[in-house]
Amino acid sequence: MADARRLVDKLWSYCNVLRDDGVGTLEYTEQLTYLLFLKMAHERAHRPLKPEKIVPDKFSWQRLLDADGVQLEFEYTRILLGLAQQPGTLGTIFRKAQNRIQDPAKLKRLIHDLIDAEQWSQAGVDIKGDAYESLLSKGAEDIKSGAGQYFTPRPLIQAMVHCVDPTPADTVTDPAAGTGGFLLAAHEHASRDAADLDPSQRNHLRDGFVHGVELVDGTARLAAMNLLLHGIGQPNGDSLIEVKDSLIADPGRRWTVCLSNPPFGRKSSLTMVGADGREVREDREIERQDFVVTTSNKQLNFLQHIMTILEINGRAAVVLPDNVLFEGGAGETLRRRLLRDFDLHTMLRLPTGIFYAQGVKANVLFFDKKPAAERPWTDRTWVYDLRTNQHFTLKQNPLTRAALDAFVQCYAPGRPRAERVETERFHAFTYDELVARDKANLDITWLRDESLEDLDNLPAPEVIAREIVEDLTAALAEFEAVAVALQKAGQTSSGEET
Repeated sequence: MADARRLVDKLWSYCNVLRDDGVGTLEYTEQLTYLLFLKMAHERAHRPLKPEKIVPDKFSWQRLLDADGVQLEFEYTRILLGLAQQPGTLGTIFRKAQNRIQDPAKLKRLIHDLIDAEQWSQAGVDIKGDAYESLLSKGAEDIKSGAGQYFTPRPLIQAMVHCVDPTPADTVTDPAAGTGGFLLAAHEHASRDAADLDPSQRNHLRDGFVHGVELVDGTARLAAMNLLLHGIGQPNGDSLIEVKDSLIADPGRRWTVCLSNPPFGRKSSLTMVGADGREVREDREIERQDFVVTTSNKQLNFLQHIMTILEINGRAAVVLPDNVLFEGGAGETLRRRLLRDFDLHTMLRLPTGIFYAQGVKANVLFFDKKPAAERPWTDRTWVYDLRTNQHFTLKQNPLTRAALDAFVQCYAPGRPRAERVETERFHAFTYDELVARDKANLDITWLRDESLEDLDNLPAPEVIAREIVEDLTAALAEFEAVAVALQKAGQTSSGEET
């Protein structure tokens, strides 16, 4: 880890230099992605054993080393444009790539002093992968850059993966992959006993184990590079990250595991037409006959999409905001379907203050896909409340993996759920209890909020202020949704009158 920290500090120090030129954290990490790839391809092409040419000579790292001044800037731009036309991982990483470093002297220093001075292929995938992952993490802290929207807290990812327990026999997907955090953690978990794997299993772990979809070009390239630096996928093979909108259509493929934290925005940019025949008009119109309900709520649509893409007996762990648990209409219909046709066996109520996106109160839903049956598949749902009387902030008191240990212990990965034991924070609710609740509301609490009663032991002022901001932001989002619905209803009625 010392080498990884050295690399991060070295690369990060130059980010501060470029920031004066208007290059943001995410843009800098993108430029590093391009240059790291070219350098690693150069190292592979010139290694003594089994040299492998990945990049055509006319787009090679050597061209950058040989150029200077304005010619360097020209060469770099030409290489980016040329590689964007290549197939597979190459095309994904360089798709719509642009040179953001306008000062040739600074570009030369980045190429020669920071990238070329290191042997990235020999650094070991853990070191260079950890360095890159840490850089992405640092980028997420730069809230002004917007990078945080792609970042799920690492301890939460690790706990979710531990519970779902992906094995080398699985196929894992994330339909909102971001920079690939869930896919990396799942791969690391399944590779723990790599020495015991046969060659076909190792090949599967490298080439077929993970799959991600990401809508934003820049984020997709970060994910593709992140996987590659960790030894997942091949530079000249098919990309494991698809650049597209997951919600447009049923991809046709199915996976045994889905781990995801879909984007928090409520609005879908698409018109959804579901099996109920209703449609919600937005920018474009698509038809999803596999969807049970029609809604413009993006989280509900991601949940429906994940319900579709899971294999029978596949398992999912998905981060979803509170409104998915209590929203009426489409939300209620979807919850009843989830309880009946899937096994929604566990829910984790997440604390506030752990995401870079403000105003988020979220949960992790753990559920398994089941074959058609006469009786409901959910026998009981276990709810773990990690929110009540818990206070986390991004800076002073960030979420740690240790804070999730009690939940993972209660979840008891690998053991029959019949052996689970209730605790103060871990309660079970039967299917009949859940569907009898108004609108099948799954927003369940039972612990007393001590901060409301113990005036002598209040949280720190900044924690109270943050929680007030989060509550107000969440409330405003709900009010906006109601206002939009009323506005649409008004437009519909006025249209009918005319």
